[in-house]
Amino acid sequence: MKRKLLIASVCVSLSLLLFFPLNAQKQYTADWDDLKSRPYPQWFKDAKLGIFIHWGVYSVPAYSNKEDYGEWYLRGLMLGDSLRTSYMKTHYGEGFTYKDFAPEFKARLFYPDEWADLFKRAGAKYVVMVSKHHDGYALWPSKYAPKWNSMEVGPNRDLVGELTTSVKKAGLHMGLYYSLPEWNNPLHRWDTDPDRNIGPYVEKHMIPQFKELISTYKPDLIFADGEWNNSAEEWHSAELISWYFNLMGDDAVVNDRWGGGSQGMGFLTPEYSAGIKETDRPWAEVRGLGRSFALNRFEKLDAYMTGEELIHFFIKAVANGGGVTINVGPTADGQIPLLQQDRLIQLGNWIEINEEAIYGSTTWKKTGEEKQVSLERIDPNIDFNWVRNGPESPIKEDDFTAIWTGFIMPEFSENYEFEGQADDGMRVWINDELIINNWKNAPKGANGFVMGNNTAVSESSSIQLQAGKRYKLRVEYFEGKQNASARLFWSSSSLEKQIVRSSRLYTTTEGEIHGLNAVYSSMRQHIAYTQNNGNVYAITMEWPDDQLDLTVDKPKSGANVTLLGYDGELDWRYKDGKMLVNTSDIKFSQVPGKNAWVFRISNF
Repeated sequence: MKRKLLIASVCVSLSLLLFFPLNAQKQYTADWDDLKSRPYPQWFKDAKLGIFIHWGVYSVPAYSNKEDYGEWYLRGLMLGDSLRTSYMKTHYGEGFTYKDFAPEFKARLFYPDEWADLFKRAGAKYVVMVSKHHDGYALWPSKYAPKWNSMEVGPNRDLVGELTTSVKKAGLHMGLYYSLPEWNNPLHRWDTDPDRNIGPYVEKHMIPQFKELISTYKPDLIFADGEWNNSAEEWHSAELISWYFNLMGDDAVVNDRWGGGSQGMGFLTPEYSAGIKETDRPWAEVRGLGRSFALNRFEKLDAYMTGEELIHFFIKAVANGGGVTINVGPTADGQIPLLQQDRLIQLGNWIEINEEAIYGSTTWKKTGEEKQVSLERIDPNIDFNWVRNGPESPIKEDDFTAIWTGFIMPEFSENYEFEGQADDGMRVWINDELIINNWKNAPKGANGFVMGNNTAVSESSSIQLQAGKRYKLRVEYFEGKQNASARLFWSSSSLEKQIVRSSRLYTTTEGEIHGLNAVYSSMRQHIAYTQNNGNVYAITMEWPDDQLDLTVDKPKSGANVTLLGYDGELDWRYKDGKMLVNTSDIKFSQVPGKNAWVFRISNF
């Protein structure tokens, strides 16, 4: 009898395990507190590097202003942007529309295994493919985008499905970008129709299409975008995120772009910035190798990061507790441009030597060391829209200043109105008289709203000037975060409002060199620190010829210093608050890495 009871008890226990497994996944509700309490997956915190891919119908024209995003081509047409509309008429004719580009999006040279291999060689641990951008074109056979998806028009291929298979086969995590709104959907035209009227679009189109995409390809990461005009409640974001978490389990992760009211949810995604120092949750800087995410054939070579700049950018992000999701913009036929491939391979080669300081690393008590840097040049006038970039190396993208000095010579003797337009602050002096004092931060825009962000603030003032006389001019400017722009206008009864032209500006009181003397300044990080497996890593972005100076607390007497990729222990001493590492015996030719160097400090 006891044996029968024991057998019955075991059977009951087994049946309970079938219904309630020991490792049963927690089910999340559509409640923000519940969702935000969910731990971030360790794989994402350790990964540090991902690859973004912007590829679609917009890759056919692949054309935009030099500081604009190529993937916003349709929006430029809708707004009557002169550059895009004239390009369209000249090369495609009067009756040609954006939808007519789709059949030319062929992807004939798209080999997903080659893409995945490149991304792995770059050192990336995850990939984020744009499955649908704001133009609504789906890169998978979506039944919610009839005749506007990659299976029915263009490549006649399931691009999301093919790349997902290849990326997972390469051992990388697969993520999908999904634009919540669309510019030209008949249910709601984003940024054209009233924002509050988005309900039918969300319920009839966006939600079912989102679930179709995610349930079909089951990505480990979702990157939502385009949320900024609406609330998380209007997007039903909490419901979508909880559904996704419950579907995918503990490895799933989402970003932070889900609408107003969702603050604190998802990993942070600063865009085209100098990075942040947020440590309460993961973050990954997102940007292209050039000024655009999608391919922009109008970009010049100097718009692209060099291999060294990319490596330094990545190092700083990791040291500050984040990572980078660096973008590639393939051609319409599916080729990743060779210049972009070269930059990724350079980064991957550096990571291969120094990966122990990167993957799985965390911030140390000190993230790095900075020094003041400057750039001097002659600018023709003050008419700049850097968007989210800096003026030029070595000046960084955020937190820089500019001072322009010289002379201005009016053409007419009359009252002139000057207008300074800046994001962020500007001050203007004429003959030492302060006429414009707009020294404050401009309003911030949304992270992903770079193309539509015009947050510059203007201030005007009038002054009487005499024709033919050179007046001393001084303009000061500062940039804080996000967008950067500076413009100086003038007008009078004889002169329509316009940018002060170079022909009226001089660098000296009597010379004939037109323009203004410009001095740009910012801080520049040259040493970064990380820690991993009990070691501290000092990453220097300038080769120390004889000695590496580290401003750190005094290490233990038994601390050991080595250079990754180089055999041998290095001598060090501590003096005047600095750890001084002797590098004089190292021949530069013996060091495998050439853009940044990692010194491991064991037993710190």
